[in-house]
Amino acid sequence: MQDLGNTQYLNVEMKQETGVQVVLSTVYEALTEKGYNPVNQIVGYIMSGDPTYITSHKNARSLIMKVERDELVEELLTTYIANKNWK
Repeated sequence: MQDLGNTQYLNVEMKQETGVQVVLSTVYEALTEKGYNPVNQIVGYIMSGDPTYITSHKNARSLIMKVERDELVEELLTTYIANKNWK
């Protein structure tokens, strides 16, 4: 029987791709394939919450609606900061 009085800790060395990253990548690809500016469309969706900013191509609209908009912003900001060369 497990000891439920202690918290388990898992240390993962490699950063694994999150579900939000997969959704953003898929949506970006689908928007690009359909000829849209993916940055403008994703920003429009995040700001308004209107899913019609996202194409239904490759099920992108359905996918992005499964993720909270604040999670999208968090992932985008985290990735931006991680890849930024601060001086």
